[in-house]
Amino acid sequence: MAITLADAQKNTQDDVQFAVIDEFRKSSWLLDNLTFDDCVNPSGGGATLTYGYTRLITERGADFRAIGSEYTASDAHRERYTVDLKPLGGSFEIDRVLADLGPAASNEVSFQMSQLIKSTRARFADEFINGDTGSDPNGFDGLDVALAGSSTELIPGGAQMYADWTATGITDEATAQTALELLDTLLSLLDGDPSAILTNRHGRLRMIAIARRAGYYTRSEDAFGRPIDGYAGIPIIDMGAKPASSNPIIPIETRDPDGGGEGGNITGLTDIYAVRLGLDGVHGVSVTGSPLVRTWMPDFTTSGAVKTGEAEMGPCAIVLKATKAAAVLRNVKVQ
Repeated sequence: MAITLADAQKNTQDDVQFAVIDEFRKSSWLLDNLTFDDCVNPSGGGATLTYGYTRLITERGADFRAIGSEYTASDAHRERYTVDLKPLGGSFEIDRVLADLGPAASNEVSFQMSQLIKSTRARFADEFINGDTGSDPNGFDGLDVALAGSSTELIPGGAQMYADWTATGITDEATAQTALELLDTLLSLLDGDPSAILTNRHGRLRMIAIARRAGYYTRSEDAFGRPIDGYAGIPIIDMGAKPASSNPIIPIETRDPDGGGEGGNITGLTDIYAVRLGLDGVHGVSVTGSPLVRTWMPDFTTSGAVKTGEAEMGPCAIVLKATKAAAVLRNVKVQ
């Protein structure tokens, strides 16, 4: 069975948990639209929280053959992958004296819980892009690792090996069309209609400006009535900042895009991701029969001056079922 946070919100009978899930949805386009396959059964007393799947690496082709001759053999290629589900969240401590100070919407309990939700949402988005189990085994591999060296990793050609999408690089409709041709090439690498284009704040602003200049800017509304900017109907999503930081999840860096050639280091380079969400593309994984989001509020009815509250998402992970369900455009200059 596949669920979303909206489904989880409908199924909860707890007002606090309902409000927490609502905050997760409102603060993250990704979490509001990502589907979770709640199929992992921790049999044996929780000994196994591993999801195994087959990723389509290379699609096979088809061709005509001459009468009396055989087809040239061509095979699709798959690889076996596994991902371990991990819980994500945190806890906070509050002295009972401070618990009820101020209005209900802004007292210490509400404040700490909202900050925990904000940080958990940011941490999930960060792992979605930058997760690397080689350096942090407590998470999962994100798109940056999964797409490195794949057929859907696009690097601009030419002598400079980067695309200049800054205001000085895009000066008229012709240069805007050239930029969008590169973006269309990225989108064409997917095996279906893209769900969204993922970037950072500067990348989003540059894409909106380019789309407007070329006449392909669109605007829609999300489930909460908020405007969503888009390119030809495809949402352009700012993935936000890392938890407890102002650094963007999709970084803006100084790189040497031509690998030590004549160009040298270029400032203000970032990556643009395109994803197709779905159970045959990019999706989340969770535990069967367990709430996707849970909360534990401080219990001030018992003795003890300092009480603990917690919020937790999962155990969960993300998977890339087909390499062509996600793509990345490297080395785009946005600053």
